[in-house]
Amino acid sequence: MKFRLLVIDDEKNIREGLAESLTEDGYDVVCAENGEEGWMLFGNGDIDLVITDLRMPGISGEELLRRILAQAPGFPVIILTGHGTVENAVNAMRDGAWDFLSKPVDLDHLSLKVKRALETRELFFKHRLMEEELDKRKQFKSITSSSRNMRGVFETMSKASPTKASILITGESGVGKELVADAIHELSPRKDMPLVKVHCAALSASLLESELFGHEKGAFTGAVSRRKGRFELASGGTLFLDEIGEIDQNMQIKLLRVLQEKKFERVGGEQTVETDVRIISATNKDLKAEIEKGNFREDLYFRLNVVNIHVPPLRERKDDIPLLAAVFLKELAGENGKTIEGIHEKVRSRLYAYEWPGNIRELRNCIESAVVMCQSSVITVDDLPPALRQTADEGWIHIKLGENMAECEKIIIRDTLSHCGGNKSKTADVLDIGRKTLLRKLDEYNLSGQEE
Repeated sequence: MKFRLLVIDDEKNIREGLAESLTEDGYDVVCAENGEEGWMLFGNGDIDLVITDLRMPGISGEELLRRILAQAPGFPVIILTGHGTVENAVNAMRDGAWDFLSKPVDLDHLSLKVKRALETRELFFKHRLMEEELDKRKQFKSITSSSRNMRGVFETMSKASPTKASILITGESGVGKELVADAIHELSPRKDMPLVKVHCAALSASLLESELFGHEKGAFTGAVSRRKGRFELASGGTLFLDEIGEIDQNMQIKLLRVLQEKKFERVGGEQTVETDVRIISATNKDLKAEIEKGNFREDLYFRLNVVNIHVPPLRERKDDIPLLAAVFLKELAGENGKTIEGIHEKVRSRLYAYEWPGNIRELRNCIESAVVMCQSSVITVDDLPPALRQTADEGWIHIKLGENMAECEKIIIRDTLSHCGGNKSKTADVLDIGRKTLLRKLDEYNLSGQEE
């Protein structure tokens, strides 16, 4: 895309000199000899940046700045100042000018300021477009995804949530299994009742039994009063059993009995307590393999796995990286009191190239680290954790065996665009297709909001 600049100065030589220099830099330049003409040209639209003299007859540069920012907040305006007007230029900066330069203008310095202003403006708009895209694509409470590989997850969630069926959520650590459980509960008829969570791997067998079923006073040392377990606390609602593959055989038998009979006794008690809970469980283990090893009961597996939802790892849904990164950036920048407008294209390339063994949890930690380290308005490669800084895009495109042709084409276009730093003309050249064809494909695959 060729940027269009507006140069406003009542001195012809300065105006034409700046226009000639900026044209050589590759910009499309229009000129105005006074504030009135400049305001009219700006009002016609299609202007990306304004360079204006501060002191002009009629509408001054200060007045023009106020009008532009009132109509387009954040629009980049560079002020030119003559002798004795530096104080006015500082005031203009306070009013929202992007920067100012003293006359005579250092053309190399101006070129650099224009380049930085346009880059920041583009990042701002891409970040805003990304946030708008997030609003459109955010589904199932806090789950953000536009990936084809997540469509089956959403479809199964939609069908299973209104029912009473037990659900087993599988997937690697960090893929967001707990978020899936949260969303299922929120979509279910039990949403106004408790959602109670138990991390099975964090408790020993004896503690887990007490945690799930409660205990009577005196049941063991330290049991100074009766305590309700999670099954009672979740009655009428949903019980989420995270890392269900970690419980031992004895606990598996007791859990199976509760699921079959819908009743249990507290530890140390004789009174039978009835329960009405919907069970959602999750594991990062292959439970079928655990059954073959004798570590997990097959009958319990079938009770838990009435509906199975497998959440794919992040490396199989890299389309989600820009959306997720935008979510985390907005959240974490706010938490840390920072104003960060976007992520540099080279960072996007690193994010795509990395394989994410820790999945979404690792991506969030990466963005949090980058936010903390960032000292400017844009996250750069230097802000990334060491593992990401050392990741190089070697020019390879990874396509999973079995993908259809449309998805293969989408991946090729997406990764090539990222490899070319977001340059669409270069991407079209590399792919040996026309720019218009590329733009149409970007729109078709919902990639147009991800890269420039």
